[in-house]
Amino acid sequence: TMPFLSIRGVQLYYEDTGGPGEPIVFSHGLLWNSHLYSQQIEALRGRYRCIAYDHRGQGRSAAPPGKAIDLRTVYEDAVAFIQALGLAPCHFVGLSQGGFVGLRVAARHPELLRSLTLLDTCASSESLWNLSRYWLLTATTHWLGLRPVVDRLMSIYFGPTFMKDPARAAEREELRRQLLQNPRDVWRAMQGVITRRGVTEELSRITTPTLILVGEEDVVTRPETAETLHTRIQGSRLVRLPHVGHMSNLEQPELVNRAIHRFLSGLTPSRHEALALDTRVAVSAP
Repeated sequence: TMPFLSIRGVQLYYEDTGGPGEPIVFSHGLLWNSHLYSQQIEALRGRYRCIAYDHRGQGRSAAPPGKAIDLRTVYEDAVAFIQALGLAPCHFVGLSQGGFVGLRVAARHPELLRSLTLLDTCASSESLWNLSRYWLLTATTHWLGLRPVVDRLMSIYFGPTFMKDPARAAEREELRRQLLQNPRDVWRAMQGVITRRGVTEELSRITTPTLILVGEEDVVTRPETAETLHTRIQGSRLVRLPHVGHMSNLEQPELVNRAIHRFLSGLTPSRHEALALDTRVAVSAP
């Protein structure tokens, strides 16, 4: 089945593995969709209920016609999505744009989250230099679609190690094809992401256990920005991945899966699990 959820006037597409495990919500990066996390979901679905959704105006999720889709709207969608499916408190995994969403949920709705995993993301707004470059990509996409800019995007998104590996040529071709499947209309999501406001001053409010992963070769959200997150989010854990660019979960899925698995396994049991443990202890006591 292809489930859609009606959220704030829009049909959001999502995939849900079901099962009794604690829920993990996966929030994708700009120009991708819920499929971005297929390798993480494959690795984690045995122990967790994995739910991946498409942001409005991306993937199979619709968007009302018109102007840019600002990040506040995408963040509010995530809150409504978690509430509508009754997933709170859930684990939240966000890459890049998905991480922008996760940071806002953690800072403003801590009750919804049990943990936060941030992949290649940051809390700041775009620098003027990036803004000018990204405006050009967005305008080109608006008028001509992604084809004229797809190779530029590939070189921004993926690290040189991945881009130059002859053994991964077929993989690169497939990912390029996936990017080209975005409709021209995706410029609205692009514009919303590049014009977002920063949330650095909100990071001190985050109390959710947080794992931060960043590729050493990431040129979109550089390792320094991950260091800032780590410094400002109390008790967070930072893992830098060598030879990895912005799309860390696609470039090194095993490393990323291992890091997420280790992080989630190390969390203190939820109240639900703790109660179950208590009753077992009580029963077995002499």
